[in-house]
Amino acid sequence: MFNPLQERIEHGHYALFFCLAITLHNVEESIWLPRWSQSAYSIQQPVSSNEFHFAVLVITALAYLTAFFFVQFAHSPLAKYAFSGFLGAMILNTFFPHALSTIVMKAYAPGLLTGLLLIVPIHAFILYQLHKQRIVTFKEIVLSTIIVGAVLLLLIPTLFALANRFVVY
Repeated sequence: MFNPLQERIEHGHYALFFCLAITLHNVEESIWLPRWSQSAYSIQQPVSSNEFHFAVLVITALAYLTAFFFVQFAHSPLAKYAFSGFLGAMILNTFFPHALSTIVMKAYAPGLLTGLLLIVPIHAFILYQLHKQRIVTFKEIVLSTIIVGAVLLLLIPTLFALANRFVVY
């Protein structure tokens, strides 16, 4: 039997754990990634604290907005695809660039630990539940992951540029 309140509570739990995992992952990155990037120039452009903190703040806010819209408008295709795509994109982010950078540089890349311990298991579980409940199909998960991942990849340099222009602290 369909119970809208129960569904909203369940989706709220998914959103809460999604936001918690992303927040802790982004905090880890915010603390160590800007300095790490200064020595990772062979695989990543160095990024200043201003640039990175601004970009990670905006991306975290987008994650929270995505989660909010999923909880409030769960039957909207845009809301469920954006949410599932963000989940998938963050799982991919754990492996490309974090795990790959760690392997190539033979040194820990900030974000890998929270990616492996939080992002991958929590986000994979949520995607599994969304698929099991027939909220999204496997094909929709893959497609939305590719689209959201591409949007985030294109957004990052734009956010760095905006930070360079407007953020000074």
